[in-house]
Amino acid sequence: MTEAGTASTAWQNPLRDPQDRRMPRIAGPCGLVIFGVTGDLSRKKVMPAIYDLAARGLLPPGFSLVGYARRDWADQDFAQVVHDAVKEHARTEFREEVWHQLAEGFRFVQGDFADDAAFEHLRQVTQDLDRVRGTGGNHAFYLSIPPRFFPDVIGQLKEHGLAEQRPDSWRRVVVEKPFGSDLESARELNRVIHEVFPPESVFRIDHYLGKETVQNILAMRFANTMFEPIWNANYVDHVQITMAEDIGIGGRAGYYDGIGAARDVIQNHLLQLMALIAMEEPTSFEASALRLEKQKVLSSVVLPRRLDLTTARGQYTEGWAGGVQVPGYLQEPDIPSDSSTETFAAIKLDVETRRWAGVPFYLRHGKRLGRRVTEVAVVFKRAPHLPFTETSTEELTHNVLVVRIQPDEGVTLRFGSKVPGSSMEIRDVNMDFAYGGSFTESSPEAYERLILDVLLGDPPLFPQHEEVELSWRILDPIVDYWAAHGGPDTYEAGTWGPESAVKMLARDGRVWRRP
Repeated sequence: MTEAGTASTAWQNPLRDPQDRRMPRIAGPCGLVIFGVTGDLSRKKVMPAIYDLAARGLLPPGFSLVGYARRDWADQDFAQVVHDAVKEHARTEFREEVWHQLAEGFRFVQGDFADDAAFEHLRQVTQDLDRVRGTGGNHAFYLSIPPRFFPDVIGQLKEHGLAEQRPDSWRRVVVEKPFGSDLESARELNRVIHEVFPPESVFRIDHYLGKETVQNILAMRFANTMFEPIWNANYVDHVQITMAEDIGIGGRAGYYDGIGAARDVIQNHLLQLMALIAMEEPTSFEASALRLEKQKVLSSVVLPRRLDLTTARGQYTEGWAGGVQVPGYLQEPDIPSDSSTETFAAIKLDVETRRWAGVPFYLRHGKRLGRRVTEVAVVFKRAPHLPFTETSTEELTHNVLVVRIQPDEGVTLRFGSKVPGSSMEIRDVNMDFAYGGSFTESSPEAYERLILDVLLGDPPLFPQHEEVELSWRILDPIVDYWAAHGGPDTYEAGTWGPESAVKMLARDGRVWRRP
């Protein structure tokens, strides 16, 4: 921990044990600068999360928020934009006293990414905040902008001394996915960032890792003795990780076309979920220990030899979704009529470790599917011997442990149970844990947790460049194979993907879950 981090912890609460993670962690003196402050991400996620943190008492009294954009706004105009975003999207109740204290630290800087004068003004604004608001030289720079602008902004921060690391304060940078579009671009992006910011000061946000139910994977696995003995190839048949969306691409045509489902979701969200499911127990929950175990998993992934038989991709056509007729991908605004971008991707991966050898991991993501759901299903092998007649167990399937990440957060365990009556009839039943029914407090939004971790300098939920590059090493051969072998299959909007994905599992004698 740096001297600044130590001072920050003492400032929070001198009476609490800094190792006691049951206590609320409160950020020390600091400020946040948002580039791309006029975008949807900032308005719908980042600004409301900042207010929610303030409402929960997790931000320091002098916390400051600086917006940087080309708009001709005064500080008051920026404050109104934040106010409207918070009113519409905040999770917690709007309280005037919280808002007024927070709004006193709002500042706005007008300029584009090549504007030297604007960045000099930004430097002066941060210095003024240090003096007036007591931010202590501690500032995080949130790059909510397309990656092609990263070199410009990072270079300007360095040129104007905004990224300078000092022993009594900290400077950090936050970047959103995509972390490159392939291994080569990811390495170049990492090189640009690390020329200015040291690795421990770089926070790559994968918002899925901030979700309460994703973090519960670690709690469920390592806080309970019942799972560990069966969490291996001796008992697990296979694992399915699904992120299904019932919506189309919306207004993201400019970003999505040419990127597709595999790069957009599988490379980051789903491979990170797989790493959490497959990792060994870390020595601690410190960031370095968690990263080490996740890297071991990703470096152990082996692609099957026949990518034509173990991958599938599709593109949705017009159909019915949510009772409404919707256009196909090629009919979406600003999508070229000959686009070969996939909106559905499914892949089979093997993790070549002693724990998981022989257990396939199936990952799938798609748009315009049957419903919105994200889940991890650990499917167990059948019992080696069933002392029942065939008619007694006609409906009995595999035991399954399902971690529901969204929208109905919780855990379901499916197992066989006797049907009441005089005969021995066995049927599948579910034992269900739902967050909403077990806890009185609501789960914080992912961005609340992640932004607070940035301000605390606590990075366990942020993938480092090694994980990003390992993920691209896994995905690049698949994407290259697809590019060399024609366009995607099609599937009707509102269904569960192309027939090729069904056949992919059928070859292994398995079927996809219908969440």
